[in-house]
Amino acid sequence: MTHSHVITRKSASNLALAFLLLPRAKRDAMSALYAFCREVDDVTDNESAPVQKRREQLAAWRADIRRACAGQTPQFTVNRELQPVIREYRLLFPLFDELLRGCEMDFDTKRYENFEQLEIYCYRVASVVGLLSIEIFGYQNPACRDYAVYLGKALQLTNILRDVKTDAARGRIYLPLDELKKSGVTPGEILRHEYSDRFAQLAAGVAGRAKDFYRRARQSLPAEDRHAMVAAELMGAVYWRLLQKLEQQQFNVFGPEPARLNKAQKTLLVLRASFRLAFGAATPNYGIP
Repeated sequence: MTHSHVITRKSASNLALAFLLLPRAKRDAMSALYAFCREVDDVTDNESAPVQKRREQLAAWRADIRRACAGQTPQFTVNRELQPVIREYRLLFPLFDELLRGCEMDFDTKRYENFEQLEIYCYRVASVVGLLSIEIFGYQNPACRDYAVYLGKALQLTNILRDVKTDAARGRIYLPLDELKKSGVTPGEILRHEYSDRFAQLAAGVAGRAKDFYRRARQSLPAEDRHAMVAAELMGAVYWRLLQKLEQQQFNVFGPEPARLNKAQKTLLVLRASFRLAFGAATPNYGIP
């Protein structure tokens, strides 16, 4: 088992779950890409290390992935395993660089004034991963790139809603400040993990934004590429269900555990995605009013 497979298996993430629907070669390629994303994310969130140290570590990752993309010999094991994938699927350094820029935003930006600023972050840390992934999945219609951008933003906004408490513990508030002001919620309330009807209203507004991106992704996925995007579609279905679960609990995300889908719920979604793949279902299983 490669180092990348070990990282992917240990993560037990929703993204890793989606790999089950891929052919073996693409599954291995996605494991290598995911391992890179996991490693740089762990560097970013390792608060036991000073920020300057983490900046230097991300700079080392940037230089190393640049070497991998240029056909030179990378130093890091994950990048050595990723290099054949980069070569085969023609993954471009500017996308990896953009992803790292998103990670670096977490060092400098603890608050976002508005959705426009937040969407830059969502694009870098989520849509870019989608743009890299669809190269591995394979697609025919260039409109698939719009699909990856929209779905990435939808997934990231869902993540942000789920992780409000965890992020607040790190001093981060991703919910836009102008939306807080509209709802009468102060940053201090979020940092103190205080739930209120006003917070529920704030979160519902962010959820509405996420739903719009799910809808756009659903509408922009070219029919000829639906089969190839099965793993992405499973991700869409999982996170759509998670968003519904957050709605059902009126966005009270300050409990002891973040909202998650249980194993049975995830298994059902995998089976549904497999069924839709086998029988060529025409529409995605998310973003439906």
